Formats: sequence, C-alpha cells, structure tokens
Amino acid sequence: MTHHDPQKRIQELRELIRHHEYLYYVEAAPEISDREFDALMKELEELEAAHPDLITPDSPTQRVGGQPLEGFETVEHTVPMMSISNTYSEDELREFHERTVRALDGVQPAYVVEPKVDGVAIALHYTGGRYTRAITRGDGRFGDDVTQNVKTIRSVPLVLRGKGFPDRLEVRGEIYMPRKAFAAINAEREEQGLPVFANPRNATAGTLKLLDPKLVAQRPLDIFIHTPVRIDNSVGGLHSKALQRLEQWGFKVVEGWSVCRSLEEILEKAKEWDEKRHHLEYETDGLVIKVDDPRQRDILGATSKSPRWVIAYKFKAEEAATKLLDIELGVGRTGVITPRAILEPVFLAGTTVRHASLHNFDEIARKDIRIGDTVIVEKAGEIIPQVVRVVTEKRTGKEKVFAPELKCPSCGSEIVREKGEVAYRCLNLNCPDQLRKRLEHFAQRSAMDIEGLGEALIETLVDRQLVHSLSDLYRLQYSDLVQLERMGDKSSRKLLEALERSKSRPPQRLLFALGIRHVGSHVAAVLMRGRKSIWDLKNLDVETLSSIPEIGPVVAESVVNFFSQQRNLEELRQLEELGLTFEQTVDEQASSETPFTGKTVVLTGTLEHFTRTEAKERIEKMGGHVAGSVSKKTDFVVAGTDPGSKLSKAKELGVTVLDEAEFRALIG
Repeated sequence: MTHHDPQKRIQELRELIRHHEYLYYVEAAPEISDREFDALMKELEELEAAHPDLITPDSPTQRVGGQPLEGFETVEHTVPMMSISNTYSEDELREFHERTVRALDGVQPAYVVEPKVDGVAIALHYTGGRYTRAITRGDGRFGDDVTQNVKTIRSVPLVLRGKGFPDRLEVRGEIYMPRKAFAAINAEREEQGLPVFANPRNATAGTLKLLDPKLVAQRPLDIFIHTPVRIDNSVGGLHSKALQRLEQWGFKVVEGWSVCRSLEEILEKAKEWDEKRHHLEYETDGLVIKVDDPRQRDILGATSKSPRWVIAYKFKAEEAATKLLDIELGVGRTGVITPRAILEPVFLAGTTVRHASLHNFDEIARKDIRIGDTVIVEKAGEIIPQVVRVVTEKRTGKEKVFAPELKCPSCGSEIVREKGEVAYRCLNLNCPDQLRKRLEHFAQRSAMDIEGLGEALIETLVDRQLVHSLSDLYRLQYSDLVQLERMGDKSSRKLLEALERSKSRPPQRLLFALGIRHVGSHVAAVLMRGRKSIWDLKNLDVETLSSIPEIGPVVAESVVNFFSQQRNLEELRQLEELGLTFEQTVDEQASSETPFTGKTVVLTGTLEHFTRTEAKERIEKMGGHVAGSVSKKTDFVVAGTDPGSKLSKAKELGVTVLDEAEFRALIG
C-alpha cells in the first residue's frame, strides 16, 4: 500500500505500535507476531529518516537514542518520596491495624494489599499525557534524573491512553529485573570474568546508573506502577479506584492487588502471597498494606520519616543452614573457572538443594568460606542457590581453607586472571569442557560455515571421542561418520565435502572461528588488515596491538594471552598442516586507500556472484564498514535483485547506489 501523506502515515504507525506495545508489554496478550510488529517499526523508522522534521520525542522509535550522558542531574521531588515502615510478624501487623482503628475513632478501614516488588523506586512525570521525566528516589527529597534510561523500558507508556488524565501527572512505582533475565546476565558476567550482581535489585540499580541508554536498553528491565501523585489535578477517590484509572491510561499497575476489609483478610492474603511468590517472574519480599480512603489517610497523617496509613509486611527470608562438604570447579564456554559448593542436601523454597554458587575465588576469600563449614544458603533471584554467609560459631577447627591449584580442572592447563577481572580462565583451545561450544562457534555460518555440523552431531562426535580438538574435525573419515546414528552415506559425504570447502575460508574467518575472547568477526578483519598471515599476530605485544585503530587494550591482551599458550600454537600448526588457509593474498593484505576506506556500506537484495557474508568480507578488507540499515551517514548501497525498502530509502536520501557490476568493478 502506498501512503501519499507521510505525516498521516507516521501518526497511524505510532498509534498502532503504541497499541501493540501495550498489549505485549503490559497486558501480555499480543495480537500480532513479532515479525509483524518489527515490520511496523521498520516502516516508521524509514519514514522518520526520510522526514526527520516529523520526529517527536514520544515516538516509539525514540526510546533508545542520543549520546551517552556525562552524568545525572539531581532533581527535587514535587512531593517527598517517604519511606515505609516495616513489620516482620503477624503480631506487629495486628498492632498496626489496632493503632489505625484507634486513630480513626473505632472505624475499621478498608486496605489495599499489594505485593512489595523488590526493585528500584521511581517517579514518572507526564505533561499533557506525554512522558517528560523520570526521577529515582534518592534521599527522598532529591533524586537522579534518569529520563533517558527509563524511556527504554517498553512497558513505560510514552503517551497515555484514553481520556480523563490530568494535564500534569506523576506516578510512582518500582523498576525491576525479571528473575530469568537476572540469572542470564549473571551467567554472562561470570563468563566474562566480571563481578556478578548480588540480586535483581542490585542489577536494576546498576543498570539505571549506566550513562549510555543504549546499554540500558540491552537489559530487560520492567516496571510496576503503584501510586498516583497529585500535581495540578487529583485523580481523586479511593486508592483502589485510582489504580483502575491508571490501568485505563496504559500503565502496568502492580499485579494482584486486592481490597481487604479486615485484619483476617490481610493475614489470609499474606499466606497466599508467601506461597506463590516463588513462582513469580519478579522478586518480592513482602506486601504493602495501604489504607484505601484518602480522607482517612489525612486523619492518620505521617511521622517525619513515613506515613502512618501504610506499612510493609516482610516475608521471612528464604534461607537454610547446611554443611559445605566440598568445593568443585567447573569450566564455562569461554574458559571461566567457576567454583561451586557441594552441600549436604537441604530443602529450600520447595526444592532440595545440593549445590550452590560461590561465584569466584575472591568471593570465597571475602566470605571466609571453608570446606566443612556450616553455611547459610539463600535463593534470591538465582536459579542456582548461593552461599550468603558462614555460621562461624559452629566451627570446630577441622574446617579446611580453600586453596585451589591454579590449574584447569578439565585439562590441567595453567589458568590466568586477566587485568581488571575477578575470574580465572583456562586459555587452552582444546580444553574438553569448552570443546563442544567451541566446535559450535567454529562451524557457524559467519565463521567456517561447515554445513551439517550442528549441535547434535557435535555432541555425538565428542561423546564418541572422535573429536578432541578443532583440528580433529579435519581428520574425520567416512568410516567414522557413516556408523553414527542418523548420518548414513549421503550425510557423511556431505559433511566431508563441507569440511573440505571450509579449508579455503580466508584467514580472518579462521581467526574469528578460533573463539579468541573479545575477537568477533569485525575485530578479526581489523587484526588481519595489512598482514600476510595469522602467524604475524604471534609476534605482536599488547602495546603494538593497542595502537591499531579499533583495537583496545582488552582485545590486545586477550590476543597476546592466546598466542602465548603452547597448546594453542600447536593446534594452529596442525590446522595449517591440514590445509586451512593462514595466509592472505596480496589484495587481501592491501591496507592502502580504497574506494571503501572509511565508508559505510549497506547491502540489499541478492547478489549473483557473492553471498552476503562474502560481500561483507570484501568491503571490510578494503577498509569499509557494513551497516544494517540506510541513513544519512550511509555512503553506498549495494543493490542486488529484489532489493526491498533499503533501495527506496537510499534514493530518497540521495545515497549512491551500486549495482553488482559496479560493485565488482570497485573491488577489482
């Protein structure tokens, strides 16, 4: 369909996208597929790029953008964000209720009971129904302006839905990180040798403090709104009615809230939530109990620290004491050595726990954890429980201080700790515990592109001890493969042909395929630029490598460490002897000025003489950068058959378009 009025179509797209964002992120009831949603967003991005004067701050395309901040501005809250008093027992909760009834001259109030989400308190501001500012709690009077970071959270409405909202509105809530996302981020940080977050709240707070909103957008934060604040006009009425109104305006209101009209109902709700909190996607450590009627709240008033009409009822911490029998070491995909506690089995939060995370050697030393200790184990946002502290008073003197040998538990290689990291790492390319994932990485399309070598076959090859290293792939015989389940004659021959073809992949592909830490496909191309052979990298030190444009000290140190390992050098020699390509042709080495030096290129459509990967490699070898979308910064668009919308956008922006013949002429 052709839309002749860009402004009208942009408005239509924004409304459609906001509607579907609300259904997906707030209601959890999507009406369209991810692909259909992406198509709408792509169309809007292209229209806005073509008509930048029509871009507005509340457009769905503007959730992530702008340059990293230099710091956060301190802002005063319109109404102080007071703290809430805590209570830890039914008796204390009963005292709160009785105190409230007395202050209301014997009238028993209705309460709104909400889960207490363990996140970071936030205040969101709207003017004319449009998102304008987000402020952290800070000290209650002043907080940090984190507007751009919070804008990246998809469940935060940039434009309110419906009608009836005040011209100026402030709502407050909790930003949180879902359990699964937290576990995934910590696993990734452990792999990278970075300090792990203690809990989801800590991860959320750390994320909101990042100065680059683009990095914030990469972490899946979410939000629950629980309180409207009066500014110009009051949303008025009972708190329970206000929550319903906030839902109508598009906010993701704290789930499962209910109205209780007696202490007995509150206690019943507390038992209910104490059971189901283990199955929620977010951390909650209790309930918030609020008087529903604002007139009664006015009567109850507040102390200097907290309101008298609300209280937090905290659940008992989920932890258990058990004996630490031993500490074992595991090896992750990238060689990170991770210590794990072997525990005397203990029942905790619905499951029997036999193991717990110890994170890294420094953490063991900091907590003075010894083999034989009685330890407290806790489930706090971790799929694998963690040891939180030692019960030192139960020590007998027979406990053993953990003193690990600095050798890989899998292959016996020396393990190293790189500068600025907390984790130790095995750098042996053929370490058995790393082998499976390394083989998957090696065979992937953007690396050696070995068709037919998938996860299941790799598992079989390793389990049958047919492959102990990357080089063993090229020693496989027809007789080895045909005997394997689901291989047969045809599959075996195809795999051997694919392995043979992969030998001719250029050195930069091989360098990437080796799985050297921090060396992605683009970095591999940069490292090989102007070099004759992969072996040239062996003789470079950190200072020399760091002087290469786009190569920083972290990458440089990783490359030097890799080439300093004798086992890795031997593996490289074997790969070379087996026929893999280590040397570049003269044109591949060329580092002089080319038509693509410093240029941004976008590929679209199907090329007859190149795959997309091959075309990308040729451009990068000539000093160019291949981008995924067309913008004003694009220098060339290379268009094959069936080019799609990128070609139209290039023409609209006046970007130079090359057909395949012109592209081939430029690359020689």
